[in-house]
Amino acid sequence: MPSALLTLSPSRNSSTPDWFRTRSDAAWTEFQSLPLPGLKDEHWRYSNAKKIDLETHAPAQKPSAEQSQAALAATQGLKERAARFVFVNDTLVESETSDLPAGVVCVSFAEALKTHEDVLKQHFLKGDLPLGSSKFAALHLAHVKAGSVIIVPKNVVIEKPVEIFHWVVGDHAAIFPHTLVVAQDNAQVSVVDHYRSLEGEGGLSIAIADLVGGSGSKITYAACQELADDAQALHMSSITAGRDASVKSFQVQLGAAFSRSESVSDLVGEGARSDMLSVSMPIGDQVVDQRTLQRHKAPRATSDLLYKNALYGKSRSVFSGLIIVDEGAHYTDAYQTCRNLVNSEEAEANSMPGLEINADQVKCSHGATSGPIPDEELFYLKARGIPDQESRKLIVEGFLSDVIERFGNSEVLDTLVARIDEKLERAV
Repeated sequence: MPSALLTLSPSRNSSTPDWFRTRSDAAWTEFQSLPLPGLKDEHWRYSNAKKIDLETHAPAQKPSAEQSQAALAATQGLKERAARFVFVNDTLVESETSDLPAGVVCVSFAEALKTHEDVLKQHFLKGDLPLGSSKFAALHLAHVKAGSVIIVPKNVVIEKPVEIFHWVVGDHAAIFPHTLVVAQDNAQVSVVDHYRSLEGEGGLSIAIADLVGGSGSKITYAACQELADDAQALHMSSITAGRDASVKSFQVQLGAAFSRSESVSDLVGEGARSDMLSVSMPIGDQVVDQRTLQRHKAPRATSDLLYKNALYGKSRSVFSGLIIVDEGAHYTDAYQTCRNLVNSEEAEANSMPGLEINADQVKCSHGATSGPIPDEELFYLKARGIPDQESRKLIVEGFLSDVIERFGNSEVLDTLVARIDEKLERAV
């Protein structure tokens, strides 16, 4: 029997603005009309859209008081933060915004619909999603009701990160979080999204983040996916970097049976910079699917992508990345690197980097490597009395460390390293 996710039109309350209700209804119609990507779809090469099992899921139900309290008790994040939101099944259960500078808007998505319609109309899901998941993006828009909207005024610097937790609870519950970050000219902000499971089987998260950097602004964003081992995740991000803006995004994939990330970075202003980082560590039968696009639309912009995957068991990783340099985007610097450390003979890593250059005076490069832990590195550590299992763990930590260190926030780094160590204990 089909689930409510496929058959029932999403409901909106009477306070929902007409413009948003119109977009939501149109998205539902689009979702129903679009086919599920097939095996011949180039954007799903080496992957399978049927891994996102829509037929068995339904929109998550409002959590009970006990479930909310359990999620809050399990929410252990940063000690130093400017604000924190905790959502359980797309329901806001905690909001803490007392440590923000004056003028900063940091509200739930539902509140932003009431108080900041102009910003949502201008920036919410305005970027195209060309990497193969238009059907899932339409489903997200049809159901979205939770998430955070952060607007940082000109010249304002938020010293501490904004931290957001998205918990899913219940059998085959689906959530649709959305994060919108707008940093106006010369503003600075860091945001960390966490996606986690509390209890239940086979949760689903279809999340989207819109990151918009004005002239001279600086955005640092991390999405940490740590859902249950039988969950599924499809997370998309859209980056727009204006003149001399810098946007650093970090994808951490540690959970879910199947996880797919799609990241599009548009450098629309001269001198813009985009750093796209990712760490994944699939074990068992986990599949990590990564698709990226670096689009240079203005001259003298820089993009630098570094993705690293450490694979165990029968796990699989897929990376497909493309750099496009538009006509007139001269003096572009663009780099793309994907490296896979394969720790099992049964693990499989597929990498497909690509370039499309339509301008002069550019520096572009791409590359991908896959291989096991080098014997000489293991020999070096074991010759110094370090056991085999501990040696392998140290080598994997070192393999991932340069990506993590490039993210930059020391407390966030410590938190990520601790979570990676926890998974390494299960893997090695």
